[in-house]
Amino acid sequence: MSQLKLQVIIASTRPGRVGKPVGDWFVAQAKQDERFDVQVADLAEINLPFLDEPKHPAMQQYQHQHTRDWSARIAASDAFVFVEPEYNYSICAPLKNALDFLFNEWAHKPAAIVSYGGVSAGLRAAEHSQQVMNALQMMVIKPAVSIPMVAQMVKDGTFEPTDIVEKSVKPMLDELHRWGVTLKDMRDKK
Repeated sequence: MSQLKLQVIIASTRPGRVGKPVGDWFVAQAKQDERFDVQVADLAEINLPFLDEPKHPAMQQYQHQHTRDWSARIAASDAFVFVEPEYNYSICAPLKNALDFLFNEWAHKPAAIVSYGGVSAGLRAAEHSQQVMNALQMMVIKPAVSIPMVAQMVKDGTFEPTDIVEKSVKPMLDELHRWGVTLKDMRDKK
C-alpha cells in the first residue's frame, strides 16, 4: 500500500510560540509511522497575507502566486493534522485565514487536531476549528491530541510531553489512516 500524504499544519505564527516545538515533536512522531509521507506547512514560514483573492475560492480562479502555491500543497495532500493553539477561546487568525483561502482542495479528506493551551488544552479552539473544517467538507476525526498546560512541557525550546499526551498520538494516527485510505479511494473513483 502506498503512503498517504500527510500535511501537518502548524497554525501559530506568534513570535516565541510553543506551537513550533509542539509541531516539531508531532512531526517526529508521525514520521515514525510508515503509513504516512509527512510534510510540514508552518504558517509562520508560509506567511499568507490576509485573504486577498477577489473571487470565491470554490471557483479556483486564483490571481496570486501565494494562493496557487497554497492550493497545490493542499490539493496534493491526502490528510491533515492541525497543530493549533487556543486564542481567546477560539481558533487563531492565521489558521482561519489559511483555511478560508481555499475550498475544493480541502474537501473529502480527513483532518485531526493537536490542540494546546492552558487548563482547557485548546479544546475550545479545536471545537471551533471543527465547525470550519466540516463546512469545508473535511472529515474531522474524533481521536485527538490535547495538551493542557503546554508551557510546562516546553523546556529549552523542546516539547517534552507527558505519557498521556504521548500515548494519544497512535490512536489518532490509526484513525486518520483508516479514514485517509477510505476517502482517497472515494476521491480516486470520481
